[in-house]
Amino acid sequence: MPELPEVETVRRGLAANIVGEKFKKIEVRHERATSKNSLARIESLSGAKVLEVNRRGKFLWLTFNRPEVLVAHLGMSGQFLIQPKSAADEKHLRARFVMKRNELRFIDQRTFGWLSVETLSDGVPSSAAHIALDPFDEEFDLTRAVNRFSARKTQVKKALLDQEVISGVGNIYADESLWRARIHPETRIEKLKSAKIQELIQCASEVMTEALSQGGTSFDDLYINVNGESGYFERSLAVYGQEGEPCPRCGTAIKRISFSNRSSHFCPKCQPTPRKSGK
Repeated sequence: MPELPEVETVRRGLAANIVGEKFKKIEVRHERATSKNSLARIESLSGAKVLEVNRRGKFLWLTFNRPEVLVAHLGMSGQFLIQPKSAADEKHLRARFVMKRNELRFIDQRTFGWLSVETLSDGVPSSAAHIALDPFDEEFDLTRAVNRFSARKTQVKKALLDQEVISGVGNIYADESLWRARIHPETRIEKLKSAKIQELIQCASEVMTEALSQGGTSFDDLYINVNGESGYFERSLAVYGQEGEPCPRCGTAIKRISFSNRSSHFCPKCQPTPRKSGK
């Protein structure tokens, strides 16, 4: 699933290509491309002029010269591509937005991504109202984020993935952040001091900044930017997807464990297993 660096890369690409453009025609080609919570058909935005492209966490939305906004969540495999009108349709094309010279296309192989027509409340669409600010937001408050983190009674990785605590972090950057902070993913929040939680959040910000500078992480063609290019941060990953490879810091073989229906990768030496209570 695209995480903050990938979604921000897409946002920047969209902003550079469609701001100021008008959607002359909109064609939705798959019913699952539209969220059930959409206030109207996506086609109702025909004739709208794009003013801005915004993001919070993994949510994107376009503002227009009208009250409604177009919200997008890429899900597992959603993509936005800028294509010439003459380009052949992609196999998994779900929606087409025709502009003066080019088309904006929404492609989604697994159909977990969606589009939605919504209105804004305090500058945020309803579907993203519950999402916490991410470290790239100008109003992000580190102290508040640490306090929200500390209030959770769970394992640290679960809190890091909780979009209501800090948004934008997914499985890839959670593993990388925990490795940088030398914290085992199963460590209980109650065992961490505020200073350590702050360090972890700063590590998350740093690793996502580095990933963004390289266009994000692409393991296959399910994530590409609006020009069809892949990100290159995969080459810099320390632990995620590196099971059996030597830890870049100490040389110990990276280990993978099951974690909440997904995988966690960590270094057994740098991130020792937390002691159980009473021992």
